[in-house]
Amino acid sequence: MQMRRGFTLIELLIVVVIVGILAGIAIPKYSSVREKSYIVSVTSDLKSMATQMEIYQAQNLVYPADIALLTDFTLSQGVNLTINEATGGQGWAATGVHIGLPGAQCGFYYGNGSASNAVPATIPGVVMCQ
Repeated sequence: MQMRRGFTLIELLIVVVIVGILAGIAIPKYSSVREKSYIVSVTSDLKSMATQMEIYQAQNLVYPADIALLTDFTLSQGVNLTINEATGGQGWAATGVHIGLPGAQCGFYYGNGSASNAVPATIPGVVMCQ
């Protein structure tokens, strides 16, 4: 009698079904983790920009209206920040987005910068995202 080695078709189908079920569970989890990491990138960049804005204001007595003036500041990959308001040396407001999250936005304002220029931020000095 001859011994045959290998797997039967049923065994292979069972393995394929199990791998499919595991992938169906893992892919949505991966997507939510990726979205959270994008929000963390934007939040981190806004906080870093706030520090650089304060350094700039301490040296020049005004807040910059253009992010390009913050020479020691680099953005994370995929993050876009915009200074929407700079009221001399009194305050500022900015928003940030990540290209991987269309429609989501984070905001930050400080001093007498306007919350309406930093939507969704509602508390000065606190980064808020929607």
